[in-house]
Amino acid sequence: MPRPTAAQLAYGSATVVVSTIAMLLLSQTSTGLGVAVISAAALALGLLVALTVPLPRRRGRHAARTGASRAAATPTAQEGATGGARVPEPRTASAEHPVHH
Repeated sequence: MPRPTAAQLAYGSATVVVSTIAMLLLSQTSTGLGVAVISAAALALGLLVALTVPLPRRRGRHAARTGASRAAATPTAQEGATGGARVPEPRTASAEHPVHH
């Protein structure tokens, strides 16, 4: 399971706090069972909100890699005669960002 993003945590937490306060004020309950039911409902609502926040789309290297793999999977007429194009090896982080001391 992927880790939640900051937006998911923020929206879910805010939903739990605001909905708990609103339901407690509206219901005017004073029993322990009423508070427990309202707290459980607010927690479920906060979880629902956190899970429905849209996830950010992946950009950068992942998008370029899928495009390159599609192009390599379907060779053109010129590449078909030569046996296909060679796909370069993926670059590592150390190759992209050399460390200078």
